[in-house]
Amino acid sequence: MDSLAHSIAEVEERIKSVCLQTGRNPNEVLLIAVSKTVPVERIQEAIREGLTHFGENYLQEAQKKIETIGQGTWHFIGHLQKNKVKHAVRLFSMVETVDSITLARELNRQALQAGKTIGVLIQVNEAGESSKSGLTPEQVPVLLEESPAWPALRIRGFMSIPPYDPDPEKSRPWYRSLFLLRQRWREEFPELDLAHLSMGMSHDFEIAIEEGATIIRVGTALFGPRD
Repeated sequence: MDSLAHSIAEVEERIKSVCLQTGRNPNEVLLIAVSKTVPVERIQEAIREGLTHFGENYLQEAQKKIETIGQGTWHFIGHLQKNKVKHAVRLFSMVETVDSITLARELNRQALQAGKTIGVLIQVNEAGESSKSGLTPEQVPVLLEESPAWPALRIRGFMSIPPYDPDPEKSRPWYRSLFLLRQRWREEFPELDLAHLSMGMSHDFEIAIEEGATIIRVGTALFGPRD
């Protein structure tokens, strides 16, 4: 088994193992292969090995890959500037990093013009880190209240990036907190399908799954360290 095939099999086995330990169905957890800086040929190899969902951080880099590869389901997982929304709507099935009402409005406007609907996740900055985008938990309900006015958006849940710590256990309180917030927001907005929690990366995705993640974003554990 070559290195990529081995890495994919290992990550999938880790997902299966933690799901079985916590009484979850492994099919409830969507693996997003974070392909930032990964060359086209390597992504095509990953597709041949069965991966279907990919996450990109930078629009210009992603556009070249998506147009060349011509298959796969693509998630935008970086900070999206308002002036690039039109291109993001064309290229991606989901934007996981909606961090303002202004951005949500523009996504809806551009999606309407393109004649499509697009899935989105609300990025929640629980720790209030100035280095990261995202709404505070107090701001989220304001956005959700306005969301029925956006017919081209499908708000599917929330994503977060907790403060980095090499100890994956340090992520657990943040993931647990977002899970509980999501429960509260589902009760407050029962008309919305807030099914997803995108949380967990290469070093802590097992903790995230234990705390209810439905989407994990894994790059290094699949493709190896970036240059």
